[in-house]
Amino acid sequence: MRSWNPPRPAALAPSGVLPSLHDSRTGRIRPVTLAQPGRARIYVCGITPYDSTHLGHAATYHAADLMRRILLDAGVEVEVAQNITDVDDPLLERAERDGVGWQDLAADQAALFASDMEALRVIPPQTYRSVSEAMDGIIDFIERLRAAGRTYQVPTPDAPGDGQDWYLDLSQDGALGAVCGWTEDEMMDVFAERGGDPERPGKRGRFDPLLWRAAREGEPSWPGGSLGPGRPGWHVECLHVAEDALGLPVDIQTGGRDLVFPHHDLGNAHAVALGTAQASHYPHVGLVAYEGTKMSKSLGNLVFVSRLLQGGAEPAAIRLALLAHHYRSDWEWTDAELERGTERLAAYRAAAGRRDAAVVEQLRSALRDDLDTPRALEILDGWAAASDADASVDPAHDGDRPDDVALALDALLGIDLGVGSR
Repeated sequence: MRSWNPPRPAALAPSGVLPSLHDSRTGRIRPVTLAQPGRARIYVCGITPYDSTHLGHAATYHAADLMRRILLDAGVEVEVAQNITDVDDPLLERAERDGVGWQDLAADQAALFASDMEALRVIPPQTYRSVSEAMDGIIDFIERLRAAGRTYQVPTPDAPGDGQDWYLDLSQDGALGAVCGWTEDEMMDVFAERGGDPERPGKRGRFDPLLWRAAREGEPSWPGGSLGPGRPGWHVECLHVAEDALGLPVDIQTGGRDLVFPHHDLGNAHAVALGTAQASHYPHVGLVAYEGTKMSKSLGNLVFVSRLLQGGAEPAAIRLALLAHHYRSDWEWTDAELERGTERLAAYRAAAGRRDAAVVEQLRSALRDDLDTPRALEILDGWAAASDADASVDPAHDGDRPDDVALALDALLGIDLGVGSR
């Protein structure tokens, strides 16, 4: 799967200081630790390619981009992998509703998503892989779970012949809840609406996740070897792509907060079944509302990045609107968000020639503290409002330019003020 053209972000001299991020598993902010010193591995859960790219998507991938940038600023190599779920029930249902081929819908929406990410100056992942591209590896992953004695079949009357669905048996290791920390009642409150099938006859446990869905008439399917023809369940795709691209456990697993359960919790259970874990750190991104309700494809209350851009919004202003909210917070989009982002962009451009080493270090400190972007913008607002006499100005300065605030905005926040600071 082709991603998008990378920006050319500026680079500060490395700080050598790793950030601290919130970990949903522990409920605390703690320093990021790397399994391999000097190398950070991030897995970002990708989109199901329809209704792309709404601002809830943008907030997630913008936050992941900030995580990557502050790790790069620490001077470590950062490897990022991201999937794209181009084989899934909601996508198939949307394609049928609209009378288009599912492959065409997926390709069109994936291209739009890539265009939006490029406009927002999100650094693309090194590995960007769709389910349809990764099918052989996903099948091999399920076969390994089967060889480990962790799978079972469920009778499937609507599958042709003797086809049966395959499930992961969660009962053997107690991994359920290890990431979310929820009670089973709390899990049950959201499991069905987030793709689970707790009442499926023949399942051993209510939360056992689907690994392989036997082929049904009218649905896409792939030869599954000993699994039989079919297609994969949701969680297993991410585990395969993460393992193949980065190795397990990854250092950071991120995505929207609504992925804590079931997706990340049950994804971790897949890894545990093979004797490892999914991730060491789980920073999750808050949810964006519109008109009083969380932005949702099912509700249709979506604000699209592409439409904002078509309406004349500058990508940097959209980014500044996202930066105004802490990545873990839930918030609501209004027109005032974009207006404030546009005002800030103009003010920062007007101040772009002012250099101030203290401001650069304050920005770094704010971002290392669990990506505190509201504090970072307060610092920048003060910098932009100061007179030239209040700032450290040295037009002759060269070298690594540790006092170049415009360069720091580019490197750390992805905001290119277009003043030739690089």
